[in-house]
Amino acid sequence: MSASMFRTERPTSSAPFFRNEMAMSAAAGLFRHPSLTSAVPKELVHRASVAEVLLTDWRRRDGSRFTVTAQWPRGHSFFTAVQGLHDPLIAAETIRQAGVLLCHTELGVPLGHHFLMWNLNFSVRPERLLVGSAPASVDLDVTFFGTKRQRGRLVASRLEAVLRRDGHVVATGGAYFTCVSPAVYRRVRGRRHLGSGCPELPLEAALPAQSVGRLLPMDVVLSPTEAPDRWQLRTDVRHPVLFDHPVDHVPGMALIEAARQATTVVLGRVSPPLSVETDFVRYVELDAPCAVEARQVPCGEPGRESVLVQGRQAQDVVFRSTVTVASSTA
Repeated sequence: MSASMFRTERPTSSAPFFRNEMAMSAAAGLFRHPSLTSAVPKELVHRASVAEVLLTDWRRRDGSRFTVTAQWPRGHSFFTAVQGLHDPLIAAETIRQAGVLLCHTELGVPLGHHFLMWNLNFSVRPERLLVGSAPASVDLDVTFFGTKRQRGRLVASRLEAVLRRDGHVVATGGAYFTCVSPAVYRRVRGRRHLGSGCPELPLEAALPAQSVGRLLPMDVVLSPTEAPDRWQLRTDVRHPVLFDHPVDHVPGMALIEAARQATTVVLGRVSPPLSVETDFVRYVELDAPCAVEARQVPCGEPGRESVLVQGRQAQDVVFRSTVTVASSTA
């Protein structure tokens, strides 16, 4: 599993309070230019850096459906353009942020609560990912299914999202997650809870950046081993994007990136993912080595190839991801 959380010194809030606060501020004349675009508050998407916030606005359509707007920059320090296309993984991060935002603002999940992501999937249409002469404006239709509540508070749900650019579908995806209070999370994590002083592994040497489709060594999340199809997960907690704020385990986006990089090595070429399906089985701990294994598997779709990537800690599978790319002969 991958937990998403953000520590805040402010009092936690629920959706009704947040909406009322917005209305009061508007009535007081604080929003003098409502037509201007700005990013949503970083705390609402569990980011520490304002620069990493992709979402700009949201509105409710009905009880379970919402519209969210986002902007993808032409250049990003980590989600770098690939062959003139926006990085497909930015679609996954956009879906993640949209789910967290709506849970806090519309579904009553207080700030400070933890989201445990059990799976995340997305697929993209490359012809709609072309980097243009301006940042890409993206509209998301987000629907929540099977929402479960205890004592009136959301504890689990699944979301599905359709992302459109200029009215055309650019990506689709979804995720299943559960929510827990800070007290429950501390009990679950035990000695590995953030701030407990649990040691981290030394940072290992990285694979050559070009061999995994990256430009900078700092963005490489795999270290070499003696086996050609096995690597050690490389977790640099100083990375400004993958580790945007202090955490007590490896974030889900870092694991998806590991799957992408392993796929690049297995196939021997850089090919932007067309789809990625990832299951987060257990927390990937920072104080134990995680072996990453990858192999090609049958795809079943003409013109496409798939690679199955699995992470193991203490011989237990902690995450698995299937990455599908265009065939080299397509």
